[in-house]
Amino acid sequence: MAQQQIDVNQLNQAKANVTLTESLLTQAIEKSSSDPTLAQEAIKQAFNEIAQAQTAVSQVQSAFSAQKSE
Repeated sequence: MAQQQIDVNQLNQAKANVTLTESLLTQAIEKSSSDPTLAQEAIKQAFNEIAQAQTAVSQVQSAFSAQKSE
């Protein structure tokens, strides 16, 4: 049986997405009273980063589950 390896690049990408999300949310908080439009845009971008991180983690998790069931 060939054993797959966990894709560390995908996990690193998820980590980068989460880090960027943190920065975007900080920006949204800082701009919430002075520039609500910019704050809303930062929140939208943070949402997209979270979605990308979830996708990467799900792909790794699926590969890991498949590996365990072999």
